[in-house]
Amino acid sequence: MAEPVSITSIAASRVSITTTTASRVSILVFRVLSFILLLISLVVLSTTSTTLEPTDSGPIKVHFNDVYAYRYLISAIVIGCAYSLVQLVFSLFHALTGNRFIGGEGGPLFDFYGDLVASYLQATGAAAGFGVTKDLKVAFEIDGVDLGNKFYDKAYASSSLLLLAFVCTAILSVLSAYALPKKV
Repeated sequence: MAEPVSITSIAASRVSITTTTASRVSILVFRVLSFILLLISLVVLSTTSTTLEPTDSGPIKVHFNDVYAYRYLISAIVIGCAYSLVQLVFSLFHALTGNRFIGGEGGPLFDFYGDLVASYLQATGAAAGFGVTKDLKVAFEIDGVDLGNKFYDKAYASSSLLLLAFVCTAILSVLSAYALPKKV
């Protein structure tokens, strides 16, 4: 004889399914948003350059990769893009099929630790970008050299976009932390 099914058990199973689906979709949205922000930040930073017109020598082209902190910033962006793209594929697979691409306990651990490393890298990259842009602006103003506001604005914009990508990745880190107790 079959046991009777209560209304609360049906409601609980629907809430569980809805919550799981909602978490998969929200994770996918944050991954897409993070990837888009990183991609735009990469384009903005890679086009950051200006030309100086000193009096005694010819024009000097200043490009973002002439500054070590900007090299770190672009490295953080490129690594973040690569990680976000991989995780985007995994999240899309998980949202569509309901199965994880990396099965067992490895999937949630990869998500959690990967999100942590990526978010720290993005946070430090954004901080380096903000710091060096401010320092360059002050140093060049003292020397009487003007790189132009466009150079600084692009560097600030790229750092700001990276900071927003960090926020998305940090939220993903928290969401992946909630998956750990269930799986590990």
